[in-house]
Amino acid sequence: MDNSYFVGWGTLALINAGIAQGKNRSGLNWFLLSLIIGPVATLSLVILEKK
Repeated sequence: MDNSYFVGWGTLALINAGIAQGKNRSGLNWFLLSLIIGPVATLSLVILEKK
């Protein structure tokens, strides 16, 4: 499998962690969740309101 796929997935997880922290949520938890469900976590973060 192409390594760029894993780099992109990891980058998305880091971006999600930053978005989560900006919304006063746990960056680490969202990072780990993003590694598992990826773009679905991004969509969830965008839809969820700030804590």
